[in-house]
This record gives sequence, structure tokens and C-alpha cells, in this order.
Amino acid sequence: MSTQQLRPLPPHNPFLCSKLDARLNVTSITSSLKLYSTPIITNAITLDELPPNAVRRKRDPQWRGGFSLGVDLGMARTGVALSKGFSIRPLTVLELRGQKLEVQLLKIAEQEEADEFIVGLPKSSDGKETPQSNKVRSVAGRLAVRAAERGWRVYLQDEHGTTTEAMDRMINMGLSKSSQQRKLDAYAAMMVLERYFRMTGQGIELVLPKNLDLQEKLQKGPPEDIDFLDDFKS
Repeated sequence: MSTQQLRPLPPHNPFLCSKLDARLNVTSITSSLKLYSTPIITNAITLDELPPNAVRRKRDPQWRGGFSLGVDLGMARTGVALSKGFSIRPLTVLELRGQKLEVQLLKIAEQEEADEFIVGLPKSSDGKETPQSNKVRSVAGRLAVRAAERGWRVYLQDEHGTTTEAMDRMINMGLSKSSQQRKLDAYAAMMVLERYFRMTGQGIELVLPKNLDLQEKLQKGPPEDIDFLDDFKS
């Protein structure tokens, strides 16, 4: 049997090896960048592109659109108020938390034909946010995701002092102390809505889901109400 001749290895060349190592390092770094780098997604929607109802009403006094729910979030009780046209009234107080609260808020919005939530954001007297602000932002963020599925918007409105305003309003109305205690949160939500419309949306903050598909649904808005359009045309 004949044996195959093995070719001898080329002599070691430090220069060629260093160039090869550098080339491999560059390739490795490039591959790593492609693998681990993620694109930066910026929120494309602004308040000008997705104005709240208060701004739409200011731009066009004849505008006839959706209604607004005011929400005063609390640790155990959440007040809800409703704005239809130029009428703002306290609606209810929910003793719910977490997912059950969010689902119930969506049900109320559907029943009342609201297309936006105005959520009170706790702030101090000097305009700075408080530890409670983070909790409200967290709830508002989850609510915004659920609401966007229906084309509904969520905004944050400074609520500093609205509880005191609500108490003063109920006292002036002559409500009993038991009624004041029972309805305080709902009246506080009404104060949030009144401030929102009085300021025509100035200083309001849009809570925008990060999901781009949900952002697209927000831009499209809620499905058109055929019955409402027919009544408006007639």
C-alpha cells in the first residue's frame, strides 16, 4: 500500500496571523452588534395628532364627539365622573383594585359611550409628583393598553386640590356628612373633569402604549357608531 504524502505546514508568520486575528475580531464584533442591538422606537403620536375632547371642543364649538370619563384613583376607592356635552356629573365609586378595576372602568366607558379617560395625577402644591404618582401612572399605563384595543384614549390631569374642591362643593350643596363620605371620590373625579375642560386640555399628558399596533388603533379611533351618525344626519 502506498501512503499519502502530507504537505508540510507553512512556516509561522506573525504578521499574517495578527492580520487574521484582527479580521476575526472585527467580524465577531459586527455579528454581536447585529445580534444584540435593538432599534430605538420613539412614540410618534403627539397631543396635536391625538387631541383630547376638550381641545377638539375649543377648536370647533359645534364639534359633536365622544364623552369623557374622569377617574380619581385611590388605594381602596376610585371615583368616576362623566362628561356628556357641557354636563359634568359624579357617576359612581368603585371599591375595586387591579384588573377588576380596569375591566369595570372599560365597561362603564362602553355603557356611557365615552372614548377617553381623564385620570387624576397626584401632585404636590409645587407641581412635583409624589410617591402616589408612580402608582397612578402604573394603573393608567395598564388601562391605556386595554383602552387602545377599542380606540379609546387615556390622559393624565393634575388633580392637586380636587379633593378639597369636591368637599367644598358638597358642603355648598347641603349634602349630609354621610353622603359626603360616600360620594367624595366621585365628586373628586368630577373636579378633575371640570379642571380639564376649564383649562381646555392644557398640561394634560397622553398615556401612550408602546405597542405600535395599539398606537395605530388609537390613531384610527373607536369604531363609528352607526346609530349615532344616523341621528346626527337627521
